[in-house]
Amino acid sequence: MGGAEEEDKHEDEVEQKNKKEEKEKYDDVDENEEEEKSKEKKKKKNKDGKENEEDAKEKKKKNPEDKKDPIKLKQKLERIETKIQALVAKKEEVLKLLHEAEANQGETTQPPVDPS
Repeated sequence: MGGAEEEDKHEDEVEQKNKKEEKEKYDDVDENEEEEKSKEKKKKKNKDGKENEEDAKEKKKKNPEDKKDPIKLKQKLERIETKIQALVAKKEEVLKLLHEAEANQGETTQPPVDPS
């Protein structure tokens, strides 16, 4: 009977060692996953261009001569016009949705007409 108890102890020790190894293995995997996630976030930020634009704005020094250069001013004006057109299109879409919502709300809030 003493042999069976020693075998059980040995199995328990082996099982505990295996659990520790698995836990360490998963800890390593978790660290790798966290590193990969952080890399993916950086890539997403770079794809969106938001981070890069901010970095570019910080790095780019404004040249006072640009205010006098007609080519640069025309380029700037074109960029502004493009943004304005996009905003006007969005405004029209929102106004259309607003009018539809108001019309639908007006129909539902009016009491039904009694035909008697």
